[in-house]
Amino acid sequence: MAEFSFDIVCKVNRQELANALDLARKEINSRFDFKGALAEIQLEQDDLSLQASDEMKMKQLIDMIQTKMLKRSLNLKAFQFSPFESNVSGLVKCKASIQNGLVQEQAKKITKLIKELKSKVQARIQGDAVRVTSKNKDDLQLVQKKILDAEFEFAVSFENYR
Repeated sequence: MAEFSFDIVCKVNRQELANALDLARKEINSRFDFKGALAEIQLEQDDLSLQASDEMKMKQLIDMIQTKMLKRSLNLKAFQFSPFESNVSGLVKCKASIQNGLVQEQAKKITKLIKELKSKVQARIQGDAVRVTSKNKDDLQLVQKKILDAEFEFAVSFENYR
């Protein structure tokens, strides 16, 4: 009998993120309250760099970005916004790190939850992902439902369903 499997990962769809940021930039250019004010968004490898003319604009910028991300079905738990930094010229900067992959403790939380189900599935940590295997597809679907219902403080998604 064949074995079925899937991976539990934490990945952000980079294309959807770029689309959400483009939409946010367009809204910045069209909004009256941002007229003449500095508001920049830069996507780097593993983080976002935000810059605004004051703290209120930064809060509005973050809210706008998060709204666009939600509309593009991006999980906000994958983004960790750092505290605001202000420099001499009055510009406010903020970095948002983008989680890419599960760290060891997050993978352990997931495997612990799966073992508590007492289902006939095996969970193995493989690098920055957790591979779940079973001979029954229904057991795998039960695990997926329980993982989504668990409300972890980090983002999880499923891929490589075979």
